[in-house]
This record gives sequence, structure tokens and C-alpha cells, in this order.
Amino acid sequence: MRDLILFGLFIILLLAAQFASAKTADEVIEKYIKARGGKDKLASVKSIYMEGTKEITGMKATIKIIKKQDKLSRTEIENGIANEFVLITDKEAWTFFPLISPVAHKVPGDVLAGLQTEMDIAGPLADYIAKGHKAELLGKETVEGNACYKIKLITRAGKEMMFWVDAATYLVNQSSAITIGDGGGVASEILTSYRNYKEVEGIQFAHTCETKTIGPKASRMGEETLFYKILINPIIDPKMFFPEN
Repeated sequence: MRDLILFGLFIILLLAAQFASAKTADEVIEKYIKARGGKDKLASVKSIYMEGTKEITGMKATIKIIKKQDKLSRTEIENGIANEFVLITDKEAWTFFPLISPVAHKVPGDVLAGLQTEMDIAGPLADYIAKGHKAELLGKETVEGNACYKIKLITRAGKEMMFWVDAATYLVNQSSAITIGDGGGVASEILTSYRNYKEVEGIQFAHTCETKTIGPKASRMGEETLFYKILINPIIDPKMFFPEN
């Protein structure tokens, strides 16, 4: 009888430990925000400039990312042959790839809302409820040898995203998002890995990002960007909001 009682207590303690270690999406996200630098620090960033290098089809390119909170996301790619950009604002979006077309193309309105999460400097996980997003913790997965919490996020616009938050550091190791093709069909999945986190004015930023495009229309695989400059709250030139500048 004594052995049965001890065995029962062992099972109860084991279950209690299991439930005590279980986390909700909100708990993981709260620790993620703290690991990045805290809610107040993230909210204080109203604009950002990031510059780095990446290799595209064997050529070295300079990447410049300019953002103004909820107003602008502009990514410029300079490769010595042609300068490309993707421009997203709170009103419209444009793409310019001169090797494909000599003029900038306006993004269709039904695609715009899904792109506008790029204007969120802190990222959609931060203060996600107030932003109208929904988050769900799907459990744990291993990413590049690291145990991670997998969080599914549905944005206010209906865009589905996945985030893998490191169970040790609580920083995001990987994210994915679905891009929508012409006619509303799924075009591809963008998978991004984040490494080499460093502090910039009290906030953790990944200084190495590797992006892979998965799907039938994938054109670029395994592009790694190395950021060497990150400026917090710079003045944004008004010309950055327009495709012609």
C-alpha cells in the first residue's frame, strides 16, 4: 500500500511539473518582448534605418530598409547594375524591378493589407491584441538544434504568419509568411532565419537574416543579409514615401 501511495504521489508531482512548465502564447510573447528590450523601448521606436549587404545570384548588393511606424516600409536593393525597391505605405504599395520592367508597378489593393505588417517596426507579436491580431501557441519544435515555441499569428488583415521563439533566449529564431499570388492563390512561403542578435540603443536586433522562398514561384533561395548599420529614430526624407524621387 505504501508503495502505491508513493507511486501515486510521484504521478501527481510529475503531472504538476508538466502543467507548471506549460506556457500560453501570451506568456511566451511577454518574455519575447522583455528579451527584445521591453515594451516601452520597442514602443519608443518611431522610425528606423537598416543597411547591410547580401549576395544575390553571385553579385554583392547593398540593402537599405527605411521604416516609419505604421506609415512606411521601403526596401532598396542596389547591386551595381540596377536599383530595385519595394515601397509600402499606409495608402498604397509599389514595386520596381528595372530588369523586369522599366516602370514601377502599383500593388493591387487586395494584396496591400497583407503587406502593411512590414510597417510595424516592433513586429506583429508586440502588443498583438491591440493591433487586432490573434495568436496561438502550437507547441514546441526544434529549429537549427534549438528548442523553440511555435506561435501562429493571424493578422487583422487575415495574413497567416508563424514565429519560432527560442525557449532559452526568447528571441525569434525563425518566421514564415505566405505570399498571395495573382488570382488569390498561394504563390510561395517566405521563411526567414534570425541570427547574431546585438543590442542597439537597448533593443535586440538580429544582424544576420537568411531568407528562403519556398513554393512553385520561388526564384531566390538562401539569401543572407548582414546588417552593419542600424539607426533608431532617424529623420525620414519625405521623398521615401513616393516611387519617384
